[in-house]
Amino acid sequence: MGTITKALNLLNYFSVAKPEIGLTEFKRMSGQDKATVYRHLSELEENGFLEQNPQTRNYRLGAAILRLANVREHTFPARKAVAPIVRAMSEELGELVHVSLLQGNIMSPLYHADVAIHGTRVYFDAAEMLPLHATSSGLAMLAFGPDNLLREVTEKPVRSFTDKTITDPDALHRHVEMARERGYSTSDEGFESDVFSFAVPIFDSDGRATGTLAVALPCARATEEMRDRIVTALKSGGVAVSRALGGAAPKEIERLWHDAA
Repeated sequence: MGTITKALNLLNYFSVAKPEIGLTEFKRMSGQDKATVYRHLSELEENGFLEQNPQTRNYRLGAAILRLANVREHTFPARKAVAPIVRAMSEELGELVHVSLLQGNIMSPLYHADVAIHGTRVYFDAAEMLPLHATSSGLAMLAFGPDNLLREVTEKPVRSFTDKTITDPDALHRHVEMARERGYSTSDEGFESDVFSFAVPIFDSDGRATGTLAVALPCARATEEMRDRIVTALKSGGVAVSRALGGAAPKEIERLWHDAA
């Protein structure tokens, strides 16, 4: 991992639950020595990616992040493109729906919607990165994304988030193969307890999987009838989201979704 990558990776530790982080905590989370972490943080601050709270001296995301996010959305309005589809699916199913894009070896949330009609809901942190091995989004990406992803994930031990997280390489391979056969993936409490989720891949103009469309709901509401409704909605939604982003699902994937419907 290069110096620039190590510095930029520090930005991934921020979330809605953790908007500010101190030097000592960065050192602990990153596993790097304090001098190296401080140098990376100083460079990120100098270039506007971070700023320090004057009172606590903790670091928070800087103005450069906002500027680049605005440039990205203005020139490639991905959130605006997928929002109507995601909101419509959430209204149809009454559950949390979200789109995530592949970022390195992790999934980065792009947009989510939840009509919030239930008292018990799945909490979604739009700033939290989603692991490939523990979420339906990640498993769909492993099944339909770049060939190297699965190999890289299984080359080293992975983190267990719950007692149902798939950490065994052989089991992970089986789940990925099942997703390829069905055209969608599932995760039963792999990332959060009492949460069941489903996901399908979304594709760019070259037919490459670049992200996922997913639905998550409490396990108690994941009845057979509800599962069928979600899978049906995801198959049509995967086609719609891919097209909205200027892409198209490969013919074999569209055929798989159609034949399994």
